Amino acid sequence: MTTTEAPEVDKASLHTHRKSAANVAFTGLSTFAASLILILLAAVAAFLLTNAWPALSMGSAALAEKVSWIKPDQGQSLFQVTGYLIFGTVLISVIALLIATPLSIGIALFISHYAPRRLAAGLGYIIDLLAAVPSVVYGLWGSMVLLPVVQPFYQWLGSTLGWIPLFAPDPTTGDVSPTGRVALSAGIVLAIMIIPIITAVTREVFLQTPKLHEEAALAMGATRWEMIRMAVFPFGRSGIIGATMLGLGRALGETMAIYMILSSGLSFSWNILQSGKHNTIASYIAGQFPEANQTGVSALIAMGLALFVITLLVNMAARWVVSRRSEFSGAN
Repeated sequence: MTTTEAPEVDKASLHTHRKSAANVAFTGLSTFAASLILILLAAVAAFLLTNAWPALSMGSAALAEKVSWIKPDQGQSLFQVTGYLIFGTVLISVIALLIATPLSIGIALFISHYAPRRLAAGLGYIIDLLAAVPSVVYGLWGSMVLLPVVQPFYQWLGSTLGWIPLFAPDPTTGDVSPTGRVALSAGIVLAIMIIPIITAVTREVFLQTPKLHEEAALAMGATRWEMIRMAVFPFGRSGIIGATMLGLGRALGETMAIYMILSSGLSFSWNILQSGKHNTIASYIAGQFPEANQTGVSALIAMGLALFVITLLVNMAARWVVSRRSEFSGAN
């Protein structure tokens, strides 16, 4: 009897051993993959800090002798130029966010709750395809197609609402920029680029709304809009915020489209219809990097470090907002 049961015991122990080995291997692989993200993030931060330190530790006068675009006598030290660029980056990104967020929410609502199933599938596919279009294509389209179209609208804004600082014309010419290469144009193109990201995430959050919640609202006599306002929006509020912050993170780091559209300048100006007033960190680095010497590269990396910190803070804020309502929302 012992001879017949022994093979069965051996098979059971072998199966248990293999299962245990597979669990250990999978746990180790998962831990390594999760740790790799932190290692890469720390490596990027260390690279930026190490290479930016020579410029950060150098005085403005010594830095100006080696870097042509650092001009302390004109109020353009490294920190002042970086401040101008941070202001321009945030301003253009906020413009893009103000345009893209309501459009993205409207598109996501139409796809998830209004459009027929076949039409919703096609629209979702088209929206997802927009995210695959290279930024260079958006830049070409914006500079060659969009700018001539919006220029008459800018003229109307300047003449009608010029008393508002945002739309004020140039005091020297009394008119808005004749080229249209202004912060508002960059914000419009950037908004089109981040619409797919915000729409895709928001659409999935809306689709996760429990059907019982929606049916209960409709059974109480609510209209479709009232059902969306009472059931869908509260359930997906943190998801909408998270999607918006993801779009903002994408907008902060955009380079080529801004470089091809915006007439660059350095100032803390709120005039979004005047050219030569704003620039972004990524666009400025792309423009200065080809001709920069070793010290200039260090100064540009210092600007990249500032962009890295801003983007990190934006994503941390988004994660904090989402986690606050993760227990009773569709964010997860």
